[in-house]
Amino acid sequence: MTHYERMVKGLIYDPADPEIMKEQALYQEKLAAFKRLTPSDHKKKQKYMHEVFAECGDNCRIELPFRANWGGHHLHLGSGVYANFNLTLVDDGHIYVGDRVLFGPNVTVATANHPIDPELRSKGLQYNKNVYIGENVWIGAGAVIVPGVHIGKNSVIGAGSIVTRDIPEGVVAAGNPCRVMREISEKDRIFFYRDEKIDPEIL
Repeated sequence: MTHYERMVKGLIYDPADPEIMKEQALYQEKLAAFKRLTPSDHKKKQKYMHEVFAECGDNCRIELPFRANWGGHHLHLGSGVYANFNLTLVDDGHIYVGDRVLFGPNVTVATANHPIDPELRSKGLQYNKNVYIGENVWIGAGAVIVPGVHIGKNSVIGAGSIVTRDIPEGVVAAGNPCRVMREISEKDRIFFYRDEKIDPEIL
């Protein structure tokens, strides 16, 4: 089994393998060109996202700068996804993002990990575990999502959270490590911030 095949299967592999590095370099070059685009280069941004990403739905928007190990080649976006500035993806493995997901600024989503054993780690080996983010999730600024995590649909991840385990649907979760604080309830249909009520005209 080649190291590329091991990478695809989520096994321990050598990311410095020449076959892997050759392919990865192609996407890094494309990403470098993407980073040079201006806010008005909307069509060029869309072209990149639909050509390079594993999947990209309609009406997706990523603010630059954007960083990704594989240029987003292992990123699966639904429709209506918005990513604020400085989204960082360690996309050696696959990242699945549902429709209408919002990323705050400075969010990191990582799929790559290294062995705990120091001898294996000293050889530069790693493995990847896919990340799954359900539809209509909001990930607050500065959050970090580690390999293998699943986040259920409609949930909110608080700013600065370190998400080390799965988060269920329909909850507000925050902290380090990130944990469920409460369920999203009818109260959230009435108040948008503390005791400030939602204006009915906006509904």
